[in-house]
Amino acid sequence: MLVSEFDFHLPEELIAQSPLADRAASRMLHMDRASGRFEDRTFGDFHALLRSDDLLVFNNTRVFPARLYGRRGGAHAQPLSPQNPASRDFLRGRAEILLTQQLPGPDAPFLWEALVRPGRKIGVGEHLYFGDSDELVAEVIARGEYGERTLKFAAVSDFFSLVERYGHVPLPPYISREDRPEDRERYQTVYARERGSVAAPTAGLHFTPEILNEIRKRGIETAEITLHVGLGTFQPIHAEVVEEHKLHRERYCISAQTAASINRALDQGRRVVAIGTTTMRTLEYAAMMKADGRVEGGPGEADIFIYPGFQFRVAGAMLTNFHLPKSTLLMLVSAFAGREHVLAAYYHAVEQSYRFFSYGDCMFIE
Repeated sequence: MLVSEFDFHLPEELIAQSPLADRAASRMLHMDRASGRFEDRTFGDFHALLRSDDLLVFNNTRVFPARLYGRRGGAHAQPLSPQNPASRDFLRGRAEILLTQQLPGPDAPFLWEALVRPGRKIGVGEHLYFGDSDELVAEVIARGEYGERTLKFAAVSDFFSLVERYGHVPLPPYISREDRPEDRERYQTVYARERGSVAAPTAGLHFTPEILNEIRKRGIETAEITLHVGLGTFQPIHAEVVEEHKLHRERYCISAQTAASINRALDQGRRVVAIGTTTMRTLEYAAMMKADGRVEGGPGEADIFIYPGFQFRVAGAMLTNFHLPKSTLLMLVSAFAGREHVLAAYYHAVEQSYRFFSYGDCMFIE
């Protein structure tokens, strides 16, 4: 299967650069995946389209300000210390990093996988300095296959407080502006709790407390999982053949209570509605871990790549935003609803000037 089979033309002006004033004011394309039929609606209709016995599953990950701007320094033998400005030798200009995943081990929380700029110039052994007084200092200790770096920060007692103070909201590259103060609230779901993502689970951005209350008033069951969005979600495809692409692992956790709710719904023949592709991937990965197709609770690392031909075990419907051409997320949606059906819906969305990507409109597929 060729990556080019998942291409479509998207006019640049349809890429949403800012959120709507009202989260719930987005348009929604409602699609029947069996027939491919679709109709134009608004997200305000979403709760009315749900069945009374549905189980909605949300990803409660929280985006943190993972983009840091600082300065480059040379390699040195002195111990790293933010209190030791004399160690900042050979300062070489500006550096930008995107923290993509906290790495486990005895150096946590100071060991990170990251993307860096300028990518070709920042090498292993170099030191990077961040903050008004260089409170955060990182050493590049390894380089990955696709240019990512492993960074080890000097130990400080308030690491995450400093990241919150000096970091920027990691808006995707197709949003052609710097982040603004309001993005800290709007590039975040209203139910976000567990810090760890560098990109929002964007299908959830449409929900408001009022809509969640309407859903619960109908007695519709809800549950939450956590998947921290990292490189595995927005990593570009370098291969020409779909099957040759490999995803990075992303950390997730499913509580015993959520696993029990999902498995009970499956046993009762009730529909599980995945809110977003990150939720979908987490549920399907967890179901693959057991021979009976039921979801196993606990922490894990998911690297599941879903493309047409995949057999879904858990989700019977999904809410999702519109995704990039030739992306793994478009392939996931195509696996769920059929490539031809999905591309026909996307062509319609382009013709009707839907807003695309993170701050854009959505689809409900059932």
